[in-house]
Amino acid sequence: MIKITLRQMEVFTVLANHPHVTLAAEAMGLTQSAASMALADLEQQLGKPLFDRIGRQLVLNDAGRRLQPRAMEVLNRVRSMEFLVPSKAPACDLHLGASLTIGKHLMPALLAELEKRHPSTQVRLSTRNTEQVVTDLLSQRLDLGFVEEPVQDRRLQRFFCRPDRLCVFAAPDHPLVTGNATPADLQTEPWLVREPGSGSREVFDRAMRTAGLIPRRITELEQTEAIRQSVRAGRGLGCLSILELQDAFRAGWLAPVETHFLNLERSFQVVLRRDRPLSRELRTVLSLCGIDGV
Repeated sequence: MIKITLRQMEVFTVLANHPHVTLAAEAMGLTQSAASMALADLEQQLGKPLFDRIGRQLVLNDAGRRLQPRAMEVLNRVRSMEFLVPSKAPACDLHLGASLTIGKHLMPALLAELEKRHPSTQVRLSTRNTEQVVTDLLSQRLDLGFVEEPVQDRRLQRFFCRPDRLCVFAAPDHPLVTGNATPADLQTEPWLVREPGSGSREVFDRAMRTAGLIPRRITELEQTEAIRQSVRAGRGLGCLSILELQDAFRAGWLAPVETHFLNLERSFQVVLRRDRPLSRELRTVLSLCGIDGV
């Protein structure tokens, strides 16, 4: 008799990508004891441990690595069955994740069009930084992610969404606004930028590093509006997506700083797990982003 349950396999696959029992349990709406018990029952059924216990972390062992792709295949097949049976319930429950800039400026129009095409679909959107979106996607807490480059992970499929660029900016009375800034200027100015793990910070660090610059002082802020207002108050220079700055430039309370020697170009990307089956609704989301034939 088969005694292994889908819940046990789900707990195992989430722990395999996020080896902290407490956080994994929260992601599935379980208590820590329930998640630990499900894993213990699965290991007892199989007669062998699937993880090595290292301190408070769980690390996949050889047996766990062999089981992981098969467990994912079973769970994906079960999920795909849900789309075969008509129901009066919502056709689909999509959980999307987006970086803060994309979530604020691009997702409202996309979600409005998605609701027109699939009115019975329940859609949730979580806005986090790029690193957090990727983590949640790999842990199966999200169905699809919208992130800022660079993202490198073989478990993910990446599709180009649209180009973007960052812009250095300052308060309108800052002396660097009236002329071209030099590399020496940027090295001595204080900066207000996003936190590590955000796509904007990755591009900023890469551009500065390529130009051979090491900023004198950096203040990290998680919210783009906090950066905008801090720069407006004269605390230093900022660097954000042009999407975050166009309204302030038009109103005149922030101004761009010319930095032709910095490469601040990037692209927005759509990412999903390679082993994730595509529902009709997910294909619609991809199509709205100009991605067809997946």
